[in-house]
Amino acid sequence: MDETIRPNNLCQEGEEPLLELRNLHKYYSDGYHAVRGVSYSIPPGKLVGLIGPNGCGKSTMMKCINRMHDPSSGEILVDGESVLNKPPQDIAKIIATVPAELRNSFGLTVFETVMLGRYPYLKNVWWETEDDESVVEDALEKFGVLHLQDRQLNMLSSGEMQRVLIAKAYVQEPRLMLVDEPTSHLDMKYKLDVMEYLNAMVKKDMTVLVAEHDISLMARYCDMCIIMKKGEIKGIGKPKEVITPQLIREVYEVDASVGFDDEGELFVLPKRFQSDHGTL
Repeated sequence: MDETIRPNNLCQEGEEPLLELRNLHKYYSDGYHAVRGVSYSIPPGKLVGLIGPNGCGKSTMMKCINRMHDPSSGEILVDGESVLNKPPQDIAKIIATVPAELRNSFGLTVFETVMLGRYPYLKNVWWETEDDESVVEDALEKFGVLHLQDRQLNMLSSGEMQRVLIAKAYVQEPRLMLVDEPTSHLDMKYKLDVMEYLNAMVKKDMTVLVAEHDISLMARYCDMCIIMKKGEIKGIGKPKEVITPQLIREVYEVDASVGFDDEGELFVLPKRFQSDHGTL
């Protein structure tokens, strides 16, 4: 294995990585270098938080992993196999994506939306099997939206919508799930609700990589965190080991208090912004 990967290898000795990135670069057509030589490997059955300010490369990196973007160079492997030459239908069987929001629901119901997650497995072009329907119904019940199955998506609350999108990804039966800012439009109760669902899913030997701005929320639920700035990794490891006042200052350019509550959970309290001319 390349030497540049070893410092970011989060697998235990003898443990095979589920996801592995090797020296990944992504340039856009205007020359912007969005992802800069990112290398890491993470094991199966983990909830991994992807943290960093806007424009740090989180979403671009995830879009390279699920092949919505073509990386400029580097390698992406899932279960030891490169995804760079796989057809979309094969990628959809191992990688599922939960977007931050669904921009157009096309009048679909909850049931129809979740059934779209079975597309990679459909043997018939125009209809699904009883097994597909059973998988979808089980997922709707698991994520608490079975009673909404006939409701159109545009009639759902933000919390209900997130659970439906997670259910759609879940029925793809992926090895890796990429979740982009799942709690950005949710109130406190539903933030916890969504994270509890994601946390429960990784116990099924599925790794979940979730991009999120709420550092305290990530520290509470994630097994490990990857912190990015300007397309590079600035910290990677267990949240309580890598999230420090120094790292917050370097990545976000703010002074912050990092402490622990009575239950030993880490929290981050931003205090002041550090400008180029000193503290404001």
